[in-house]
Amino acid sequence: MITMRNEESALNQINGTYKVGSLDGVTYSDILRVLGEPTFNDESPDGKVQVEWVVAHKADVFTVYDWKTYDLDYTLNGLTSWSVGGKSDPTDFIREFRKQLEEKLYSRLYKSPELNY
Repeated sequence: MITMRNEESALNQINGTYKVGSLDGVTYSDILRVLGEPTFNDESPDGKVQVEWVVAHKADVFTVYDWKTYDLDYTLNGLTSWSVGGKSDPTDFIREFRKQLEEKLYSRLYKSPELNY
């Protein structure tokens, strides 16, 4: 999984995408751990999306975004169900995302200095 950083290129890649799934039980901080900073960190012109990641995964491109929260504070601190956009089945993308999140959380937990007895 590679998060796209070039906004112009990302816009070209996501043309024609639509909601294909969701990431449930996941926070903004969790997404940051796996995907890094959002590709688009500014509210969309219509206000329906506050943040969005554009991610190349294998031969596909997926987006992860909040939808119609209309509230950046809620998106960053309370949202736990994120939309996944794309043009294909997101099952493998979601599985890989969850695997990487689990590895990062596990690594963080067991590399914590206070646990080194």
